[in-house]
Amino acid sequence: MAIKYRVGVIGSTTRGNYGHGLDTVWREFKEAKVAAVADDNSEGLANAVKRLGSPKDYKDYRKMLENEKLDFVSICPRWLDQHRDMMLAAAESGVQGIYQEKPLCQTLHQADEMIAACEKRNVKVAIAHQTRYSPVLRQIEQLLADKKIGRTLEYQMHGKEDARGGGEDLWVLGTHIFDLTQHLAGAPLWVQGYSGQNNVPVESKHVKQGNEGIGLLAGDSALATYALPNEVFANFRSIRNGNGSPNRFGLTIFGTDGIIKMSFGYLPKAELLIDGSWAPGRTGKKWTPISSNGVGKIETLEDGGLHAGNVLAVRDLIDAVEEDRDPEASIYDALTATEMIVGLFESHRQNGARVTFPLGERNNPLANLYN
Repeated sequence: MAIKYRVGVIGSTTRGNYGHGLDTVWREFKEAKVAAVADDNSEGLANAVKRLGSPKDYKDYRKMLENEKLDFVSICPRWLDQHRDMMLAAAESGVQGIYQEKPLCQTLHQADEMIAACEKRNVKVAIAHQTRYSPVLRQIEQLLADKKIGRTLEYQMHGKEDARGGGEDLWVLGTHIFDLTQHLAGAPLWVQGYSGQNNVPVESKHVKQGNEGIGLLAGDSALATYALPNEVFANFRSIRNGNGSPNRFGLTIFGTDGIIKMSFGYLPKAELLIDGSWAPGRTGKKWTPISSNGVGKIETLEDGGLHAGNVLAVRDLIDAVEEDRDPEASIYDALTATEMIVGLFESHRQNGARVTFPLGERNNPLANLYN
């Protein structure tokens, strides 16, 4: 197949690197070629050139975008503080599609700017929420559509609750959870949230600059209740070093007739319990695995991890450009996930008040704590 698309890769070694394989995924597509790579770290840039098949190299991604006529760009660094500037520059350069590492950005104001820039030039943006492309998720979507667990009542959402538990977990891994919840249940209506530090409510003295360019951050515990459409509620909780083994990172969906549990990834572990009491210890009901082939069926796919999810995401992004539609895991979905994250802190800032979406506060609420 002839090369149809020129791709640029933006990395930042020591400041988010190349994310979870957002650079190497393009090698899977015969119609695309990585034509250029940019990294402000010389050693990282040299390694990327070797890894990506000797594309043209740049220390400044802006120069790359200015000099190269690119069709797609991967914004790879995990660190949030660079995402806004990188996406604005990529959109203004005339690319057709952008694949960006999660989380979206530091603030809702930045997200608004990014969306406006991409809408102005009809740039399609996919965010690396890889579980959205899972073939197991397709089975769960159908189970919910068929009401196999009856009427959906609530979602329980947990981060990894490791050393990042609380505010950092909320940002870095909560973005996956909230993206998936809003996809399955619809955009949230309001939130009531709480952020704690050392068993007391977070105050201004607890606020500091977070890791990975998150910006202002606080809390070793984070809790929130979200109202979703159709009288469905979702609860999020993350406590530092409160994880089990294996950890609880994942989503549990409760219905009048049963429960669906799932983790995250290309082939997440997922199970179905048909038991309206939610108490298999009393009823003797059994959990049944959910594979990409259906409930109780053997998994025939190999788990390709995040790379397999990236491949499906980029395939969808290319198709979205060619079909002039939004990608499956779009920037709009990522905005909703970011609103859910920020909403917890905004509710806490208002002493746990119910805060409706979309949020009026578009900057970091932790900058305005009054206590």
